[in-house]
Amino acid sequence: MGNLALAIGLFRSEATACDQVNGAGFVAKSISESITYYYVPPARAEERTPRAAKVCQTRTALCLTPGPSDSAMTSGAPPSADPSSSSSPLPSESPSRAPASTPGNPADSPPTARPLLLFFSWLGARRAAVGKYRDLYLDRGMDVLLVQSNVMHFLWPRWGLDYGLQVLEVLERPRFSGRPVVIHAASIGGFTFTQTLTHAAAGRKEHAGLAQRVRGHIYDSLVVGTLEHMAIGLGKTLVPRLESLVKNAAMLYFWLFKTHTADFYNTSIQVFHDSPITAPALFFFCENDALCSPADMEHLIDHWRRRGVTVESRKWKESKHAAHMRCHPEEYLSTLEKYLNSLALSSLKAKISNVGGLHV
Repeated sequence: MGNLALAIGLFRSEATACDQVNGAGFVAKSISESITYYYVPPARAEERTPRAAKVCQTRTALCLTPGPSDSAMTSGAPPSADPSSSSSPLPSESPSRAPASTPGNPADSPPTARPLLLFFSWLGARRAAVGKYRDLYLDRGMDVLLVQSNVMHFLWPRWGLDYGLQVLEVLERPRFSGRPVVIHAASIGGFTFTQTLTHAAAGRKEHAGLAQRVRGHIYDSLVVGTLEHMAIGLGKTLVPRLESLVKNAAMLYFWLFKTHTADFYNTSIQVFHDSPITAPALFFFCENDALCSPADMEHLIDHWRRRGVTVESRKWKESKHAAHMRCHPEEYLSTLEKYLNSLALSSLKAKISNVGGLHV
């Protein structure tokens, strides 16, 4: 496993380069190698109030983005490329964004009452692409905790469970504990979140509070279906030019190490199906996604509805895995806007209702 870990390390998500970065109206703090905390200092919160022009710029950038590099899923682009990458400046990187306060200034202190958005990114997500999602939530008065996924957390689920426990322990730190939480998980990020959820659902008192803190959960391009769907995902993501070879190797690997892989996956699937979180949910998916069975996805949604969970969904006949916001910006953003407005986050509603051009 050591050599495999070394090889797969090439496909890790981009790590945060420094502990604290000021310069775009927000502060970024590295919690660990793969967990980053973003927040807007109170003194700068008003400067990030969304304006119609800014939303239009964001939409223009999304609409004009060239073909998906994450569509390593369909194109043969480098596996570390992401679905939402764009050569144009991100909203957070544009000159119109005022720099945050100087480090050490009390105005830089992180808030402790704002809702916390947990973003579980897709495999190989680059900071620039994730920035589009981060800014959507920062501009709505939320702090963002970015949780990046590593393929080894999936290939050797015991490591994924260890990572899930690390995420849970971060959420229990004084800075984050007690805050209302919204989950946004994309692609393999859904698996990473489930590994975190496994600990919360295990019945241990110290971890049981997460389910009650979650006000909403959003799932974008979940990998849903059989082991073959998972193997296809690895082939399309890691080495697209050798997709068939990687898929067959993955299926053999799952068979050889069944008790360490497939059995864990089945347990995780059951945890997700019977999730202790009962807050309203939102699913984004499409019919032509090779990594997701639409029938299995709709069965999951129906199962949750029968359990009494309010579930909204947006399905496209054609789209791209983990790139729905780039492919269908108007529908994606309006659906997300309507959903967020419905959540029990009173401090968030005022900001959202004033987002220019996104009224629903």
